[in-house]
Amino acid sequence: MTKLLVLDVVGLTPRLLAHMPRLRAVAANGFRAELGTVLPAVTCPAQSTFLTGLPPSGHGIVGNGWYFRDLGEVLLWRQHNALVGGEKVWQAARRDRPGFTVANVCWWYAMGADVDWTVTPRPIYRADGRKDPDCYTDPPGLHDELTAKLGTFPLFSYWGPGAGIASSSWICRAAEHVMAVHDPDLTLVYVPHLDYDLQRFGPSDPRAAAAAAELDTVLAPLLDAAADRTTVVLSEYGITDVSRPVDVNRVLRAEGLLRVHTQDGMEYLDPWTSRAFAVADHQIAHVYVRDPADVPAVAKLCASAEGVATVLDQDGKAAHGLDHPRSGELVLLAEPDSWFTYYYWLDDARAPDFARVVEIHRKPGYDPAELFFDPAAPGAAKRRAGLALLRKKAGLRYVMSVVGLDAGARAVRGSHGLLPADPADAPVLLCSDPAQARSRYEATEVKDLLLRLARA
Repeated sequence: MTKLLVLDVVGLTPRLLAHMPRLRAVAANGFRAELGTVLPAVTCPAQSTFLTGLPPSGHGIVGNGWYFRDLGEVLLWRQHNALVGGEKVWQAARRDRPGFTVANVCWWYAMGADVDWTVTPRPIYRADGRKDPDCYTDPPGLHDELTAKLGTFPLFSYWGPGAGIASSSWICRAAEHVMAVHDPDLTLVYVPHLDYDLQRFGPSDPRAAAAAAELDTVLAPLLDAAADRTTVVLSEYGITDVSRPVDVNRVLRAEGLLRVHTQDGMEYLDPWTSRAFAVADHQIAHVYVRDPADVPAVAKLCASAEGVATVLDQDGKAAHGLDHPRSGELVLLAEPDSWFTYYYWLDDARAPDFARVVEIHRKPGYDPAELFFDPAAPGAAKRRAGLALLRKKAGLRYVMSVVGLDAGARAVRGSHGLLPADPADAPVLLCSDPAQARSRYEATEVKDLLLRLARA
């Protein structure tokens, strides 16, 4: 029976593949196909669709985060696999092949999944508030195997102003180790590098092509190590050029729909008393409306906001496979040159302290400004970062206050989330086995493709 390596090369498109000869070679004796994605075209929904064959309305992952109505909290980047509904590909494979083994190397919702080997980023959250780089593994002994061989997982190159090739290199080398030592039947590997400079500078910038070439070199040893396996390369979305941040929560607040509470002079979103607020996620935003009677008025207000292209109501969500109880009452789609911020304060002096740091779990929405040292004063931001690192090395508490607010948002040049308008900027699928060749696969068909390949 065939063993599989499945690479999720986030952000890979035909435009970038032109700069990646080693990755293109995967399809030289196999095939290359267009890959239809899901709405929203962001990481967690796309990966969950690949693994379950279901749209977001079926597996329940309606974004990289959402408003947990039963908790009264906006939470992004959760990690427990139980959040994902539906049968996963490995569960289906085990019906045919009892004992089918699986390694998950950094795909999302890894923790608690019924796979054989798990590797996922997981900082050490110290009792004094410090956060140190590390990863979670199952079985636990895998942690020591990997750190002894590769060093500590480079968390600060996985996200934030320092995000770069080091994290993707560590992930690829970890996958090589797992394949060599444990030999899974299915190895899932998430490779994030193309996310960084494409969001920072946009896909039209020469640095996007350079990032693709750099990643191609890092992928080569992993592809060589998988020479005896069938390799499948997937992409969740393509990143396109943007220039306009859309502060939808400020629009809602100006109309008295969004409310905040204040502590120590800082304003915090108050989802419990707000009549409407948005959870921003790249180029889509879920708008949660407490009273159904307010939905038409909120929809009209959002539709009038500059940068909003479409407002999906219940019928619109159903048409796009987003009609799940976790979704907002409304879902906003941005204009192609726009993306949604989570910002809700009207005065930067009133912003919460987490706004100026890399804090993916406390912000009630996605914040790509975290990829930059504050563009308004990059030198000062880097000096603050250096001082914080010195405090960290001394074992003291520190705050890495380096993220710009409006200046950071205006610096963002690439985003995603919408369905692609141009095939050159759409996701792509590569496969080393020509037997399943087609010109196009939908994201909902990837699970069945992997099952067929595993049976070959």
